[in-house]
Amino acid sequence: MKYVVTGSLGHISKPLAQHLIQAGHQVTIISSKPDKVAAIEKLGAAAAVGSVEDTAFLIKTFTGADAVYTMVPPYFTTSGWREYIAQVGKNYAEAIRATGVKHVVNLSSIGAHMPEGCGPVSGVYHVEEALNALENVNVKHLRPGYFYYNFLNNAAMAKHMGILGGNFGEETKMVLVDTGDIAKAAAEELLNLDFTGKSIRYIVSDERTTSEIAAILGQAVGKPDLHWVDFTDEDTLAAMVQNGLPEEMAKNYTEMGAAMRNGSMFAEYRQQENPPISQTKLESFGPVFAQAYAHA
Repeated sequence: MKYVVTGSLGHISKPLAQHLIQAGHQVTIISSKPDKVAAIEKLGAAAAVGSVEDTAFLIKTFTGADAVYTMVPPYFTTSGWREYIAQVGKNYAEAIRATGVKHVVNLSSIGAHMPEGCGPVSGVYHVEEALNALENVNVKHLRPGYFYYNFLNNAAMAKHMGILGGNFGEETKMVLVDTGDIAKAAAEELLNLDFTGKSIRYIVSDERTTSEIAAILGQAVGKPDLHWVDFTDEDTLAAMVQNGLPEEMAKNYTEMGAAMRNGSMFAEYRQQENPPISQTKLESFGPVFAQAYAHA
C-alpha cells in the first residue's frame, strides 16, 4: 500500500510513519523543510518537500496513494489563523478529489463540533466540513483530547512562579491525550482501512481536573504542593502577548481555554457512551515535563 503522511516529523506524524513502514508499506512524508529530507529517508520513507498551501504540490504528491493522513501544521505568522486552518482543509479536499484517493484519516480535535467559540479548533471544524463534502471518499476524523505536551508551555511558570495556571477553570475536568496514542490510532485506521463513509473517533488517554494535573506534574518535579491558579481571560491574553505570542493566536488560545472552562469544548465527547480511554495516564508524561522544567 502507498500512504502519504502530512505533518513532517512531528509528535504524531513520525511515529505514525514508523508504524506504517514497519508493516511493510510505502510511505511518503510531506515536509515544508528541505533539511528534514535526510531524517525522513533514514526512517525508510520518501520525502516530498513543499507547502500544504500549494494545491498543485498536494495533487502531485497524493497521486497514486491508497490513503492519506491529513493534519494542518502550525503556522505562527498568519493574521487569520482560523481562516488559514480552514483553507488548508479546502486544499486537502481539492487534492483528494483530483487524485481519486479513497481513504483519508484526518487529525481533527475534540471540540471540532463547534463552528465558533473554540479558537483554532473552530478552524478544524471547517476542515472536517471540507472533507465531509467529498463524494465516494471514506474519511475518519480523529478527535483527540488536549495534548499532554501542551503543558510543557507551563514548565517555566511551575519553576519560577511555583504554580500552574490558565483560564481553563479551577476544577475543570480536562480530557487529555498522549500523542503516542494518537499515532497508534491513526496507524490502526490506516492499516485496516475498514472505515466507510464519514465517521469520528475520539482518542483519550486520561481525564483529570486542573488541580489534579498540577499535583501530578508537581510530584514529577519535586514540588508536591504545586497547585493550579485560574486566570481571567483578560490576564491570560495579556500574558501570552507579553511572552511574544502574536495577538491573533493569543486570542484564539484564550477562546479555546474559555470553551474548556465552560464545558462546550468537551460537550459532544461527553455524550459518547463508554468512550475508550487508554492506559497512557498523565503520570507517564511526568519525566518529559520534568526535563522541560529542569531546562526552563
